[in-house]
Amino acid sequence: MNVSARKLNTFLIFKLPAAFFCGVRTKSLDDAKCVVSVKHRWINQNPFNSMFWAVQGMAAELTTGALVMAKAKESGQRISMLVATNNASFTKKATGRITFTCNEGHKIDDTIAKAIETGEGQTVWLNSKGINKEGIQVSDFNFEWTLKVRS
Repeated sequence: MNVSARKLNTFLIFKLPAAFFCGVRTKSLDDAKCVVSVKHRWINQNPFNSMFWAVQGMAAELTTGALVMAKAKESGQRISMLVATNNASFTKKATGRITFTCNEGHKIDDTIAKAIETGEGQTVWLNSKGINKEGIQVSDFNFEWTLKVRS
C-alpha cells in the first residue's frame, strides 16, 4: 500500500481523530513535498480568536510525518519513527485557511539510507511553514525525527 493524501485523511479518522475533527486535511503528497491545510473554526480556536497553536502543530507535524512514513514504506525496511524534539515560532494570528508545507523529502532519503547502512538510529530535522491565504507566513515549525531500522 502506497501512502497517498486520501489514505492519510482516512488514517486521521481512525488514528488521529483530534486532528480530523479540528479540520486537518492532507492536500497533496509526493516524493519531495507534503501539503496539509486547516481552516480556523470554532472547534480549533483559542480565546484570542485565532487558531490554537496545537492545531497548527498537528498540521505541521503531519506534513513532515507523512513524508517520513512514505519514505519508510518505500525503503522496504521496517523503520520506527518518533519525534524527539520540536520548536515553533508564530509571527501572525492564524485565521482563515492555513496551508502547511514541508518540501524536504530529500533529507529523509539520506537519513533512511544511513540508518539502513549503519543499523543505528539517525535523526533528521524537517521544517514546515504555515502560510495564510494572503501568502503571509503565520508559523514556522521544526521537528527532529529519529529513524531506526527495526530488527
